[in-house]
Amino acid sequence: MKSHLCAILLLFAFSVWGQTKVGGVVLDTNGAPVAFANVLFKDSTEGTITNDDGRFYLISDRRHATLVVSFLGFRDQEVPLSGAVNHELKIVLQEAAQELSEVVLIGGRQSKKNNPAVDILKKIWAKKRVNGLKQYRQYAFKKYEKVQFDLNTIDSNLIKSKVFKGLEFVFQDLDTSSITGKTYLPIFLNETLSKVAGDNVLKLEKEEVLGNKNSGFENNQAIIAFVKDLYQNYDVYENYLKFFDKSFTSPLSTTGVDTYNYALRDSAFIGNKWCYNIVYYPRRKNELTFKGDFWVNDSTWAIKEINLEVTKSANINWVKDIYIEQEFQVVNDSVFLLKRDYMLSNFSLSKKESARGVYGKRTTVYNDYVFDQPRPRDFYRKEKNPLDPSAIVQDNAFWEENRLEELNKDEKGIYALLDTLQTVPKFKTYYNLVSILGSGYVEIDKWNMDLGSVYDVVGFNLAEGPRVRFGARTFFGQNDPWRLEGYTAYGFWDKKFKYGISGKILLDQRSRLILSGGNRRDVEQLGVSLTATNDVLGRSLASSAVLTVGINNRLTEINLSALGAEIEPVTNLRLALGGTFRTLQSALPDEFSLDYLDSDGPGGIASAVKQFDLSTVLIYTPGKRTIGHGVERRDINDTYSTLLLNYTKGIAGPFQSDFNYDKLQFSYTRPWQLGGLGRLRSTLEMGRIFGTVPLGLLGVVPGNQTFFTTYATFPNLDFYEFVTDTYAALHLEHNFNGRLFSRIPFLRKLDLREIVGLRAAWGTLSDENKALNAPAAVSTPLLAPSDHIYYEYSFGVGNIFRIFRVDFNFRGNYLEHPEARPFGVTGTFGFSF
Repeated sequence: MKSHLCAILLLFAFSVWGQTKVGGVVLDTNGAPVAFANVLFKDSTEGTITNDDGRFYLISDRRHATLVVSFLGFRDQEVPLSGAVNHELKIVLQEAAQELSEVVLIGGRQSKKNNPAVDILKKIWAKKRVNGLKQYRQYAFKKYEKVQFDLNTIDSNLIKSKVFKGLEFVFQDLDTSSITGKTYLPIFLNETLSKVAGDNVLKLEKEEVLGNKNSGFENNQAIIAFVKDLYQNYDVYENYLKFFDKSFTSPLSTTGVDTYNYALRDSAFIGNKWCYNIVYYPRRKNELTFKGDFWVNDSTWAIKEINLEVTKSANINWVKDIYIEQEFQVVNDSVFLLKRDYMLSNFSLSKKESARGVYGKRTTVYNDYVFDQPRPRDFYRKEKNPLDPSAIVQDNAFWEENRLEELNKDEKGIYALLDTLQTVPKFKTYYNLVSILGSGYVEIDKWNMDLGSVYDVVGFNLAEGPRVRFGARTFFGQNDPWRLEGYTAYGFWDKKFKYGISGKILLDQRSRLILSGGNRRDVEQLGVSLTATNDVLGRSLASSAVLTVGINNRLTEINLSALGAEIEPVTNLRLALGGTFRTLQSALPDEFSLDYLDSDGPGGIASAVKQFDLSTVLIYTPGKRTIGHGVERRDINDTYSTLLLNYTKGIAGPFQSDFNYDKLQFSYTRPWQLGGLGRLRSTLEMGRIFGTVPLGLLGVVPGNQTFFTTYATFPNLDFYEFVTDTYAALHLEHNFNGRLFSRIPFLRKLDLREIVGLRAAWGTLSDENKALNAPAAVSTPLLAPSDHIYYEYSFGVGNIFRIFRVDFNFRGNYLEHPEARPFGVTGTFGFSF
């Protein structure tokens, strides 16, 4: 036994002795950091490049005695390494003499012409469309994915802080990152094993999840959803790589020569393949770029190894570091396939070197490749939600047999650590607080109920004055097959109670057949959306805004009852049938009228509308991904398009309903990722009402009298300024993500983002509808934008202090309207990358 122990200790000693860890900063003689300096272990190909602050960290599995630092315009500096671990090195480079060394120095601006690295890059472009899986008609492989979160930059002050009092045991096992050199503590681990099959001819792919495991959070689908959305798949051969909803220019992009400097550093055998080593780094700061190097084969021009590190000056929030490594395996003489993909993200409130944060690490291993086995098109049809945790959680025996990469000692300890933490009251308190902030609900486990939303408790409008609202919902778990939800509210000016209650039940999980119904009686701001919904518990921000532009007195008392059914026969295609009965009347009849001509009413006028409608709705959301299999699911991405078709039939008679009419509505919303130019969001809406209806049922071009920026509304229009029975509207909003401001020196460091918007609406209102609503015209001009297309445009600045956005909105025409607002300022706040 003693001999075994001695052998283990001896092996451990050799493994430590054989490693070299170095880290520090490179400066010039004036003390300024030298960004993108080349750092290498002498007589090796192992190296890195300093970041924007001149800092670096490098680790090798071999022992090295000397470090070589070089940069164009400076002398090479050889730094002796006194031991295996050398942290906080301070390396000062001296300016080079007039004569140049024969050694090729990598640094500064590289030429685009007569550059061997650029010549190699062009050969990569020519081959990239036929490299890898694209060479085969069909393919299949196994994919093992491991996602881990670690608390980093741990020191004695953190361990002894009051926050962790009573939780000191979690710091017993700390490790050091091989990328950043910082200490970290693993706190979460998710494992997923999948089978992937694809057909390059049919352009179809299917992924079947075979197993899933989460450390201590098996039932928390919100965390799973966050993880899946955070780390999406990417291909380094593409021109742009998407991370955290931002498009980074790939170093292999066909536009890379305008974005990066390239230099040929070395050539060597990797395995039995001769490869060239190319270093790259950005030409400008504050753009979404990387620095790093890659090895490329000299015959296939396929990538053998590549690493990418996001520069610290990149315009991205809450992320201090992003580091990526990809390794490709040689299947035969001409095929290189992805073998291992590693990504590390350092989430932090600050980009300062000393700032604490959380590492998010994803490791993906690919294996068991099979090619050219055709499958029928039906094989690729999705049969169930691949993220259904109840169907894919597997036990320890499954993972011991099927992991494609073993867990290290830290990863194995996460499962035990999280199980222990679940029993600690203080940890439960922290966990519950974060849960409330994220969901808006307070969980009462012993009642199987949630209280909330906490964000709706206080409101204000001119009809109710200050108001309070309290709500609750049933909650047995993330995948409840039924749910009841309700609220009650009270207005202190009108001294009236309001309420809403809703229920829904999932009858069939495969087709997602859902029945729902409810009733709401409340004060509402109608006309804030052209595409109406029958959400029983919904409420617009305009009904509760404390501050408004102008007089927001066009409020409606609504009593809405709804009953409906929906089904999803095909993934992301929903069909809904429903009936509603609503009563509408003005909440401030002395200031806002919904009156219309009615021969049976007092004086030939009616003030309330009673209306029974039947509706059919089709919603198609290609590319949408969800999680959960209960009556309510959670979206895990926002990159999908939404197409909506709605037909409504108004029927007079039942429940004393007043009007017969038909209404058709269409809307299409699509996000466009325009590479390095940012993201465009577009929405087209069209509709028509056939028949004669009162003001409460007409199509109102959605104004916005609040100070909040709200997409698909017109911030320079008052509520009910334009009323239509036939309409078309277009909304365009483009976020450049700082691409323009990054070119302006005095704005560059602020990381601001520029947003431009264009909005337009056209519509008509028939003479019959104008005549019917003549009594309402006393307080509401019955005008439609029929003479000219109404339009607005805006310029916005986002990412102010990383959470605020301000928009400057301009009205393009119809300025002759009474109290027209030619200019306005709106804003919003939120957290985004």
